[in-house]
Amino acid sequence: MRPVVHAPVSPVGAAAASIQVGLSTSSVYPGEVEDTFALAAQLGYDGVEVMVWAERATQDAEALSALVRRYGVPVLAVHAPTLLLTRAVFGADPWGKVDRSIELARALGASNVVLHPPFFWQTRYARSFVAGVAQRESAGGVHLCVENMFTWRPRNAHSTRDFQAYFPTWDPVGQGYRSVTLDISHAATSGSDALAMARALGPTLRHVHLTDGVPGFRDDHLLPGQGDQDCAGVLRHLVDTGFGAAGGQVVVEVNTRTMSADQRREGLASALAFAREHLEGEGDTAAVRVPAPTRRRYRDARG
Repeated sequence: MRPVVHAPVSPVGAAAASIQVGLSTSSVYPGEVEDTFALAAQLGYDGVEVMVWAERATQDAEALSALVRRYGVPVLAVHAPTLLLTRAVFGADPWGKVDRSIELARALGASNVVLHPPFFWQTRYARSFVAGVAQRESAGGVHLCVENMFTWRPRNAHSTRDFQAYFPTWDPVGQGYRSVTLDISHAATSGSDALAMARALGPTLRHVHLTDGVPGFRDDHLLPGQGDQDCAGVLRHLVDTGFGAAGGQVVVEVNTRTMSADQRREGLASALAFAREHLEGEGDTAAVRVPAPTRRRYRDARG
């Protein structure tokens, strides 16, 4: 893996000023939500994405509003509790989870709600998912950004069988969503090319989880630069396509669970510096070889 270059956080330039860079609360786990607000304020992030999970403060608009006032850091997005680990949060009904997440986002002034596609066993929810997302988004005020996922793979390196865990699919391209979240680690896990997927999503791309990864069965959520995805190319593509003018957001969502407090702070400062550098610069992605957008796995010349 390539080492991360630790650069000082530079002032926000003209290009970066129009693209907000936030910090996900999952990047500070097992720390609490207040730790995320504190780090975001110290490091100069533009805001926070709140992953709704078992910690009560992540579910409470009043508690989160108090943190916004205390640290001067807004909530940019709310991540609905649609993970296996959060199946009991906001109740058992999947649409109830989504609706409560929308209410939370509205109360906090957040423009985006991030959600995963249904699991294959959520048959009734899955049948109404695309239409239900469109109906709720058409009500206005909040964008429902459906996130790209991946097939589940066995740990046995000799097995070639993938398991389709999401319905209608893990791949949001061509599904009719108005708003999409591109998670770069999920793209890596699926064996896809994140830059090619960003291009294929076109104007439906509204939210990006800045992270990194490598193909395989693990969703690593590495720091940008530690995996094999062209994270810099994705960020330059956002600048080139007016992502910020359309209200697009970039959120650092990385795994720091095994890091010390100092290592976590350094890693998150590095990720922010990486984002600022490539959002402020002028990128040329014309030479990047990618397949036609109709290809479903979005592999590039690296194979």
